[in-house]
Amino acid sequence: MSFLRLLGVCLLVSFTTSSDPEIEEEELRARTFMQIIDSRDATLSNKVTLASWAYASNLTEENLQYQLKVSAEAAKQIKEDWQEIIKYNWRVFDDGDLKRKFEKYSILGVSALPEEKYSKREKIISDMEAVYAKAKICDYKDQERCDLALEPEITRVFETSRDPEELKHAWVEWRKKTRIVRDLYKEYVDLSNEAARLNNFTDYTEMWLDDFESSDFRQQVQKLWEQLKPLYLQIHAYVRFQLRKKYGDIVSEKGPIPAHLLGNMWAQVWEHVEGFSQPFPGKVKLEATPEMVKQNYTPFKMFKLAEEFFVSLNLSAMPPLFWERSILEKPNDGRELVCHASAWDFYDGKDFRIKQCTQVNEGDLYTAHHEMGHIQYYLQYKHQPVIFRKGANSGFHEAVGDVMSLSVSTTKHLKKIGLLDSDFTEDPEVSINNLYKVGLDKIAFLPFGYLMDLWRWDVFSGKITPDEYNCKWWELREKYQGVEPPTNRSEEDFDPAAKYHIVANVPYIRYFVSFIIQFQFHRALCEKADQYDPNDPTKKLHECDIYQSAAAGNALANMLQMGSSKPWPEAMKELTGQPNMDAGALLEYFDPLLKWLKAENKKNGAFIGWESSNKKCSSKKSQQEELKDDEEKI
Repeated sequence: MSFLRLLGVCLLVSFTTSSDPEIEEEELRARTFMQIIDSRDATLSNKVTLASWAYASNLTEENLQYQLKVSAEAAKQIKEDWQEIIKYNWRVFDDGDLKRKFEKYSILGVSALPEEKYSKREKIISDMEAVYAKAKICDYKDQERCDLALEPEITRVFETSRDPEELKHAWVEWRKKTRIVRDLYKEYVDLSNEAARLNNFTDYTEMWLDDFESSDFRQQVQKLWEQLKPLYLQIHAYVRFQLRKKYGDIVSEKGPIPAHLLGNMWAQVWEHVEGFSQPFPGKVKLEATPEMVKQNYTPFKMFKLAEEFFVSLNLSAMPPLFWERSILEKPNDGRELVCHASAWDFYDGKDFRIKQCTQVNEGDLYTAHHEMGHIQYYLQYKHQPVIFRKGANSGFHEAVGDVMSLSVSTTKHLKKIGLLDSDFTEDPEVSINNLYKVGLDKIAFLPFGYLMDLWRWDVFSGKITPDEYNCKWWELREKYQGVEPPTNRSEEDFDPAAKYHIVANVPYIRYFVSFIIQFQFHRALCEKADQYDPNDPTKKLHECDIYQSAAAGNALANMLQMGSSKPWPEAMKELTGQPNMDAGALLEYFDPLLKWLKAENKKNGAFIGWESSNKKCSSKKSQQEELKDDEEKI
């Protein structure tokens, strides 16, 4: 990220008309000054990003100290530049583009903290990330083996094991390792709020949400969730019914779903329960992984396939440095690194990288497209001034790669690229199976994507206090997601820290936004590609593949090239013809599945919604739990 486009202080100035010769002269000087700032920002951002990459890809103390040193130096420079920026009477400039640059630069962000506190906050975040990245647990079946990392070992347990005790073990033990950052997190919250107040924001939530440039953004996302909730309730009811058939009374008929049974460490996506819950199990599965293994796919080949998709749309190929410097699979040299997939812009117009501990499977193939979507966005707006080299909003950035995956995952596309037998036919039952598979990702995620930041917004505002961090977390998990922990929880635990974005200071509402607007983008691009027509039953939205459509790619590029130079509604309008976030495209995409789920749930007598969980969250551990922990230590 650019370290000069952080968040900050409003300068009160007297109103002056733009016809004043002095203002005209000041605007000329401001334009020259902004060119200097842009060049300096690019150099500074490159240096900071190089240091961040060095640490994230090799978690040594030396790399950490260098990263912290560079970050502190950058913060000092940012503050010095900001002191010059606010001297300009930019609100009365005629040039709208120049005014937008000054507006963004006039917000100082966390660099507003005193130097010592800034460095302390950076160190806290790095320490929390290190705990997450280095955490290891013991194997359930072999307690002598205690080297299981989240990726790939623990993730594989959730994806493949159907033993509820093994799943519970992995779920609980991971959270024992990550909960130790709880005190650090409280310090992080306090320092983040202090930075926000120095920027004239009420709290860090308000500072975060400034990215969306909408005073009613929280109301907008709440309205979107209310639109989508009926769809979620139907898939939740169906999945709980199937889990009850699989696991028996571990899953209650009307209660929340035990979170450890949903095939994912955080129960955020549920695609790994598909194997035993398919609507029509007698049908051949639309699954690319076996063919990828058969064809000796490698992580490199997966990313080359993703690149070819973008190139087929008349978009950019990856530059040479991408292939030289990216980390596309987990190194086997013994180093510790942050395996969480990420895409990096080094602000020199040439160096763009992905860091991903890729496994050869269908899910990671889609992740490769997602991460390369970030790189494509970087490439398309690299000509912009540094301050505008970001997505129209953070949700836009997350949506681009996922839009590609909506096409890549279709029957017709997997046939085209040789990952599905050419004789495979898609009848109505196969179509429902495929929609269900996509829904276990795209629909199941929605409440999780929403509540992650609902929790943090209330933490930053003080509505949730440190002595109730964990119990309030589970209140939200139950209220919105309808899931419960496999064991009773307490305030000795800190389950939010089991998720990377919490400890790494990464806002999450961007993903909720992304999961909605990607369907808006998809519908618009499918129309450009002549692959979708609401009045033509042969051109359904969920069967659209935009592969090889230059018309679709050109339309997407026009939006991506804007970066953040205009407010996001203008970027939305550029591609979709209207300026609003809207759940209509997502609901249209899944409409055949919704109709089927309603009928099936009615036939099965499946309860819609959920009653309160029997699991408890207390202010401290019970005596029995403390004794059990003591026994484990012994």
